[in-house]
Amino acid sequence: MNIGQAALASGVTAKMIRYYESIGLLPAAARTDSGYRVYGEKELHVLRFIRRARKLGFSLERIADLLSLWRDDGRASSDVKRIALAHVAELDERIRELTEMRDTLASLADCCHGDDRPDCPILQTLAVDV
Repeated sequence: MNIGQAALASGVTAKMIRYYESIGLLPAAARTDSGYRVYGEKELHVLRFIRRARKLGFSLERIADLLSLWRDDGRASSDVKRIALAHVAELDERIRELTEMRDTLASLADCCHGDDRPDCPILQTLAVDV
């Protein structure tokens, strides 16, 4: 199948397929005599793997590590678990940071009168030099 068909079948855009090839995440596709990329089930499987890993928020570097482990029949599941748990810790930190941002903004919004007055604690806080 060509890149457009592979994109439809995998849920990954043609642009991203080209990008994944350019960074080595996806092996370079075979080409027809006229230079068109050709993809098979093996490549679709890899693209779907990448898509699912991206949906879970894994970085491209971590996805490369996971793909390497996935392709290695002699892998230790502890290596995969280590990567997953490191990602969970990163997600927990991002959740903590986002919660803190939300709480701060909600508190500022509570302090704002939201009327015709020019005073606005939200803008005042944003304008403070730290």
